[in-house]
Amino acid sequence: MTDNIKHTFDENRDYSSISPSAKSLLMMKGYTNIPYARETAALIQGPEPFDLNFDDKDFWFWIRVMHFESRYWSIDQLLQQTDNKNILELSSGYSLRGLEMCTHKAVHYIDTDLPAVIATKQQMISNQLPNNDLVGQLELLPLNAMDTAAFNNVVNRFKSGPVTIVNEGLLMYLGVDEKKELCQTIHHLLKERGGCWITADVYIKRSAEMQRAMPHTRGEAAFFEQHNIEENKFDSYEAAEAFFQEQGFELVKEATPNYKELSVLPHLLNTMPPEFRNSKNPPPKIQATWMLKVKEGL
Repeated sequence: MTDNIKHTFDENRDYSSISPSAKSLLMMKGYTNIPYARETAALIQGPEPFDLNFDDKDFWFWIRVMHFESRYWSIDQLLQQTDNKNILELSSGYSLRGLEMCTHKAVHYIDTDLPAVIATKQQMISNQLPNNDLVGQLELLPLNAMDTAAFNNVVNRFKSGPVTIVNEGLLMYLGVDEKKELCQTIHHLLKERGGCWITADVYIKRSAEMQRAMPHTRGEAAFFEQHNIEENKFDSYEAAEAFFQEQGFELVKEATPNYKELSVLPHLLNTMPPEFRNSKNPPPKIQATWMLKVKEGL
């Protein structure tokens, strides 16, 4: 791993332009049994520029919902395989995984995102959602994950001991240099304190044929283009693993999706076109959730 990484945190970059996708994602998760998703989706305003047609719930809509429901549970699957008491979630959007976890486990969970998102979540928890007697300690804090100094200040709120970093929906917004800088920040933390990094952001670039097959609204397509989503994905899973190895990490576990357990499956099957229903080919794998640890000696 190299320490000579150009500092890429740009105070002038409008990271808040990513926030509309968090709202659209919450609206989709509201159709699942993800904890608190239905309640928070009912409280928040609808999508902004990142528009999806929530009235015309066709097969492709349910494909999207299935993907994001599966991605959410994949992180929980790997979280259950670590006993770290300190958990930091980066760019959490409107997910309330931390609230759900602290309801049942004696952990210190710090949930972070940009200030506007955190303020909205805090208001929803305080004023609208049922009062919970938490077993663990939950903090909601504003944080731009690319701001290394702010990142370290948040981490210092934990007591001693290993830390688990969690992120779901972050790396596809970062260019290569930004990814490297974030990796350096996380590597420094895990090397010093121990722990692991669970990321659901191992996305593989889609072929031109796959991109044509998946319909997009104009707003969605414009959002993807604005943030270079496709370009920011990895070329392959081998390339992704090589990238993380170069940054000083090793892949230790991969989540195994269980589509049969997803709450959205009946809706998907009801809208599935015959050509997909009768196909013997498995759906293409476009994403993986990995647990990474610092390589020994690095």
